[in-house]
Amino acid sequence: MSGAWTPSPRELERQQVRRSMRRRSTLLATAAVVVVFGLLAAGVVSSPGWDRFTETFFAWEHAKASFPAILDGFWLNVRLFLICEVLILVVGLAVALARGSRSPLLAPVRLLAVVYVDLFRGVPTLLLVLMLGFGMPALQLQGMPNSGFFWAGVALVLSYGAYVAEVFRAGIDSIHPSQVNSASALALSRGQTLRFVVVPQAVRRVGPPLLNDFVSLQKDTSLVSAVAVFDAVFAARDYTAYNFNYTPYVVVSLFFVALTIPMARATDWLGRRALERERAGAL
Repeated sequence: MSGAWTPSPRELERQQVRRSMRRRSTLLATAAVVVVFGLLAAGVVSSPGWDRFTETFFAWEHAKASFPAILDGFWLNVRLFLICEVLILVVGLAVALARGSRSPLLAPVRLLAVVYVDLFRGVPTLLLVLMLGFGMPALQLQGMPNSGFFWAGVALVLSYGAYVAEVFRAGIDSIHPSQVNSASALALSRGQTLRFVVVPQAVRRVGPPLLNDFVSLQKDTSLVSAVAVFDAVFAARDYTAYNFNYTPYVVVSLFFVALTIPMARATDWLGRRALERERAGAL
C-alpha cells in the first residue's frame, strides 16, 4: 500500500495564497462594515434631537417598569403562536389536498377550497382580526366563545391557512409524475399514493417556505392587541398611554426579535441543507 498523501510544494503554495486572499477579504469586509456603520451611528448621535429621542425611546427606568407586564403578555403571544401553528398546518394541508382532488364528486369541495384561498388571501389579516374579534361576540351565538383571544386566533388560522395551503399545493405539484405512476404500478390507491408517496416528499420540499410563514405568524400575533387582548403590544401601549414614553415599544420589539431571529436562522439552515441534498442527488 502507498503512503499517506502529502501536498506538493506547489499545492502548499496555492493553499497559502488562498488563505491570504481569505484574510484580505475578511479584513476589507470588516473595515467596510465598521466605517459605514460608524458613520451612520455618528450621524444619528450628533443629530439635534438625539437627547430627546433617547429619553423617549430608551429610558431605562421605563423599560424596567414595563418589563413584567410585557413579559406576561408575550407569553400569551407565544401560546397563541403555538396553537395557531398546528391548526394552520392542518387547515393548509387539507385545503391543498382538496384543491388537488380529481374526483367529479368532489367538485363542490374544490370550489370551496378555491373560494377560501382567494377570499382569505385577499382580506388583510388586521381587518380579519377586527371583524371576527368584534363581530362574532356581537352576534351572541349560543354555545360559541365570546373571547377576543379565541376569535383573533381563528382569524390568524383562516388567514395563514390560505397562504400555507398554496405552499403545500406548490410542493405537491412539484412531485414528478413518475412518482405517482410508480405508486400506481404498485397497486396503491389515490389516497395511499398521496399519504405514502406524494405528501411526505412535498412536506420535505416546502419546509423552508413554511418556516418563513411561521416567522411572519409570530409577529402577526401582535395583531390581537387590536381587539383588546392583553398581549405584549397591548401591555406596552397601555403603559405608554399612562406614562407618555415609548420605551415599552422598544422592549416589545426586542422580545419579538429574540424569538424570530433564531427561527429565521433555522429557516436559512434548512434551506441550505435542502439545496445541498438536491445537488448531491443530481450528481
